Amino acid sequence: MGRRLRQQHHRQAAEVTGLAEFEGRWSLSRKIVDQRAGLTGRLQGEARFEVGQGGLVVTETGMLRYGDGAPLQAERRYLWRSEAGGIAVFFYDGRAFHWFSAEETEASHDCPPDLYQVRYDFSTWPAWRAIWQVTGPRKDYVMESRYARRPGDL
Repeated sequence: MGRRLRQQHHRQAAEVTGLAEFEGRWSLSRKIVDQRAGLTGRLQGEARFEVGQGGLVVTETGMLRYGDGAPLQAERRYLWRSEAGGIAVFFYDGRAFHWFSAEETEASHDCPPDLYQVRYDFSTWPAWRAIWQVTGPRKDYVMESRYARRPGDL
């Protein structure tokens, strides 16, 4: 990465200082490439980051199309909280998931026998991405989620 691009990335990443920057509604586009099953999935929907439970309640909803299967309505929830200079992500039931910051954008979650590794990309903020690689005895997929501010929700 050239010096100018590094400076731009650093400046944009520095704008992502905490939870307040995520609050609101985001369009969500997700692609799942499942190496083990030889299938690709796509989800189009929305992510809502709403104040609650000591941080932000994150609700992702959308229509999931996986391979040639019938479309399914999908939903998942997380809790995001400010912690140790970054953002701690929890499953909705309160179990710890992972931690990240604008400077430390890679994290992992060991859920034996599976390993979940994520890299957040804030280089085009306020659009951003989360890229997951999941491996285990029955799992081998990459999931890329792209988030962009909904019009009128800055």
